[in-house]
Amino acid sequence: MVRVLFVCLGNICRSPMAEAVFRDLVTKEGLEHKIEVDSAGTGGWHIGNLPHEGTRELLTKRNISIEGMKARQIADDDLDEFQYIIAMDAQNLGDLHRMAGRRNTGYIGRLLDFVPDSRVEDVPDPYFTDNFDEVYELVESGTKRLLEFIRHREKL
Repeated sequence: MVRVLFVCLGNICRSPMAEAVFRDLVTKEGLEHKIEVDSAGTGGWHIGNLPHEGTRELLTKRNISIEGMKARQIADDDLDEFQYIIAMDAQNLGDLHRMAGRRNTGYIGRLLDFVPDSRVEDVPDPYFTDNFDEVYELVESGTKRLLEFIRHREKL
């Protein structure tokens, strides 16, 4: 089983959106028995909370399920248990690399690294910008390319 973890700051806006969109793509491709998807935050402020209302509304409009999703903070074990740990921005990426230290982990990278023609490198935080539509467009593009990358790399 290939395990993919999306990471943002609080795990209520961007990473749960990426988790839900990626899980939807995985299911549509018939890979739900080969790829497991989760999300977490580097901070613990929102542990146990549902995704942000803006994320929930946007995903509901697009018929993408968020069933069972609740915010959690990334745990040290996640770095060993997930083959792909995907950060939403440079700050999250730096935090993940600091957590990992020198140990051998799976792939750690930024979501928009998979979109070389993107006009931005980081997925902006809609908690502060309130622009959930822009975030969705970036997440959708990034997750599609990420799935292509994983399919090729894992021969799925």
